[in-house]
Amino acid sequence: MKLGRIERVCKPWGHEMIFARTRKYVGKILVINKGHRLSLQLHRRKHETLIVQRGRLKLTLGKRTRTVGPGTAFEVPPRTIHRFEAPQGRVTLIEVSTPELWDVVRLQDDYGRRGK
Repeated sequence: MKLGRIERVCKPWGHEMIFARTRKYVGKILVINKGHRLSLQLHRRKHETLIVQRGRLKLTLGKRTRTVGPGTAFEVPPRTIHRFEAPQGRVTLIEVSTPELWDVVRLQDDYGRRGK
């Protein structure tokens, strides 16, 4: 058995923990702090599948926004506009995606980050 290193990436909205990174996929845990949200964004190539592990997530996928709880799984195909928010309390998500971590097109951002 190979033991991997977990990479913690601090973000203005919380943090990510990358627990798997290969040429074919990436596994991450996203922790969104209460009152924060990720950019309104899309990916040109990256395909994501996520599950809510903890908390109540305000989820925007395309033109639809809804609140979902633990056990809810969803996918974000390439070119889908999306945003994840934690308005009521901390949210923890588990994400498995294709490996294009650089592929982020920000359309709107609360923290002044631009573009890619």
